[in-house]
Amino acid sequence: MRSPLDSPFSPGSDTVPTVWAGRAPQLSDWRDILRPRRVAGLHERGRTILGEAGSGKSSLVRRIARDAADAGDWVTPQLRIPSGTDPIKRVASALLDLSSTAGLPHAREERIATMLGRVESVAASGISLSVRPGSGPDPYTALTDLLIEIGRAAIRQRDVMVVVHVDEVQNITDERARSQLLIALGDALAHEETVNAPGGAQVERGLPIAVYLTGLPEFADMAGARTGATFARRFQTTTLEAIDEDALMTALQPFVTEGWTVADEDGRIEPVLMEPAAQRAIVELSCGEPFLFQLAGERAWYAGTGNLITVEHVRTGWRGAAAEAEAHVQRVLDRLPDRERQFLHVMGELAPEERSLTRIAQAMGYARSTDAGPTAQRLDLTRRIIRRGRPYRFRHRAIEAYLTSQWP
Repeated sequence: MRSPLDSPFSPGSDTVPTVWAGRAPQLSDWRDILRPRRVAGLHERGRTILGEAGSGKSSLVRRIARDAADAGDWVTPQLRIPSGTDPIKRVASALLDLSSTAGLPHAREERIATMLGRVESVAASGISLSVRPGSGPDPYTALTDLLIEIGRAAIRQRDVMVVVHVDEVQNITDERARSQLLIALGDALAHEETVNAPGGAQVERGLPIAVYLTGLPEFADMAGARTGATFARRFQTTTLEAIDEDALMTALQPFVTEGWTVADEDGRIEPVLMEPAAQRAIVELSCGEPFLFQLAGERAWYAGTGNLITVEHVRTGWRGAAAEAEAHVQRVLDRLPDRERQFLHVMGELAPEERSLTRIAQAMGYARSTDAGPTAQRLDLTRRIIRRGRPYRFRHRAIEAYLTSQWP
């Protein structure tokens, strides 16, 4: 019954998996706070979702964007920013597409035609417009004006949101481009529009616009280096951690209790079930990593063709996936600065009860424990790989398993 064509697991980057696990606070934030407040005209900051590779940040926002589009909201595609490219051009092109959805190209106002022409120039030339003498307003001004106009159109539609998703934001290394993009998006979020309230009174309200930025944890430092408090006031930053085991077990529970329905060769709908032991094995092997959870589930699915996924299927499938799982963790470690990587290796060599800052600093060769403090702080607050305390603990369970056991 099972075949690769009907597997509900998707370990690929940026996909929205059918078997969804965890991230309830972030999904609830969109559903219960961000969208209702912005639609009502109340100010709410943009969202910055950061995390190490494989933490599911892009998949999370893609799911939010998909749900928003299904509800009739106006949504940009996932605007991935490759290294060395101009983010202003990429966002300008996406906003021009949204302007068509909003019906702006058909407006008869001369100012809208002029504004669209300016943004078309930005989409063609990007940040380079800023250094051309007499080239007109900066690109960020053109982007802000168009996004505000799209927001006004959304107000007229009633109960419609505008959702912008910029991905791989850590690749925006040009300070001018990063500053202009963040200011453009932030100014649109902070804009107040005068509207007529019942009874003829005029009130100020925010625009129904939501902005999501996704990327690696170091973007928080990059954005804060120049914009500082301004960025913090306009964007709320969340760094994703590992998913707890209960959430992973819950995601697989339908396989255990009722089965996952697929069609057999004759078109009949049949359930694929999973042993509780197989459910537990997938959860333990994935160590709370969304990518590894999908990988373990996919390989277990591929390991047999019957209507029952057994613990042996999980083990067989994982043997073929172990090298990819190891490479996943190694990529996270390899891109860390030397001191942070050394800190983690030393922490992994110590017994759990011995993981104090003093013991770790001594093993790293520091004369004082405070010398290792900044490294520990970054691994905790910025990267969410460890948790400081008495004793220190790992948040990133896959790194802990890799450094302290025979996993994978």
